[in-house]
Amino acid sequence: MRTVIADDEALARNKLRLMLSSELGIEIVAECENGLQTIRAIASHRPDLLLLDISMPDMDGFRVLQSIAGKQAPIVIFTTAYDSHAVRAFEAHALDYLLKPFDRERLHHSLERARAELLRSPDAETTHRLLNFITRTAGQKPRPDHRFVIRSGGRIVFLDCDEICWVEAAANYIRVNTRKQSYLLREGITHMAERLDPAQFVRIHRSLIVNIQHIKELQPVNSGEYIVVLKDGKELSCSRGYRSGLQNLIQGTL
Repeated sequence: MRTVIADDEALARNKLRLMLSSELGIEIVAECENGLQTIRAIASHRPDLLLLDISMPDMDGFRVLQSIAGKQAPIVIFTTAYDSHAVRAFEAHALDYLLKPFDRERLHHSLERARAELLRSPDAETTHRLLNFITRTAGQKPRPDHRFVIRSGGRIVFLDCDEICWVEAAANYIRVNTRKQSYLLREGITHMAERLDPAQFVRIHRSLIVNIQHIKELQPVNSGEYIVVLKDGKELSCSRGYRSGLQNLIQGTL
């Protein structure tokens, strides 16, 4: 889907771009920081999808929609920090309303709705383009993430995957551990495993993922299980059900 990002905050655009980078079939054709730029980008690129902030300089998101109404307008997903505009957003026929900070799973759900909406579109060109995308990407796995955007203590942290030592499940959250500190994310560990590169990360337990670059040694214990010792001295247990990943590592197939 040809996509335009419209948000007056550079950090918000960067975060959205990173989140979209792991989505198959998304082509970002323009990034805009105000309403006028957004209107021009839509006229120039004829996108399928517009990710639109509401509060922007010179004109807000609603005025942008008024300006493009009836002009082959794209599907619109609002992204905003304010929940007070939700009713008005749906009255403006927005497909969805993402309240910041939203996570990758919430964005993915909205993008799936947008794809479904495009398939119902009477625009033959749009439908043809989406069908080509579905055919081209059938059976493909999502690209692994190489960087994460994390909110921590009022800051936005850009964390490279190489810095991650290990990940553990914590109820409805996961804890991402680096050598210096850890970060708590509201995400399931299975979804996290899907986002990480399998050539670099191995799941060793239903609640543990480890970066093989940070493994110092493996200590065999009973019944073919292992204690995984990291370079910082941390010891993690590999359960029997997940030992095949470590066995592949030992055999040099990872």
